[in-house]
Amino acid sequence: MIVVVACTTARTSETPQPSPSPGTSQTTAPGNAAPSATAPAGTQTDSVTRERERYVAEVMQEIAGREQQPASQVFKNLKTLTNVPAARLLSIMNIGYGKSLGVSCTHCHVAGEWDRDDKPQKQIARDMSAMATAINTQLLRNIPNLKGPNALVNCTTCHRGQVKPALNLP
Repeated sequence: MIVVVACTTARTSETPQPSPSPGTSQTTAPGNAAPSATAPAGTQTDSVTRERERYVAEVMQEIAGREQQPASQVFKNLKTLTNVPAARLLSIMNIGYGKSLGVSCTHCHVAGEWDRDDKPQKQIARDMSAMATAINTQLLRNIPNLKGPNALVNCTTCHRGQVKPALNLP
């Protein structure tokens, strides 16, 4: 079994600094396209994106035939997102965490040993995910004049493709 959990907020020296521009890569619906199909034709992807897509492709090969099973049945040490299909979990990790923070899988994980909890970034990501859930389910719904029925925050809301959340406007 394999586990993929999350990427988060502290950059390590082993993670290359990406320089993505908005809209550099784009995906189809989760689980519907191979990771190599994430960049539109004619766009160049950075090394972090390529590395992340390579890891996702490797894990997709390892779980072949089990992509639609609940992630908790396919991966070990999974503490969040346990009921989503395994292939969708990989898309969430790739785009929701990796692209949102501009990091590769190895930011939070030990390559090939995805279930290990050696890196503190993995637990930070779990905690940040719980924070976003609390904001979305408990706090945003209590703002009476907030427009739109589905207001929510996610990693991209603050991180915008960077490890350190955007705290100041340019």
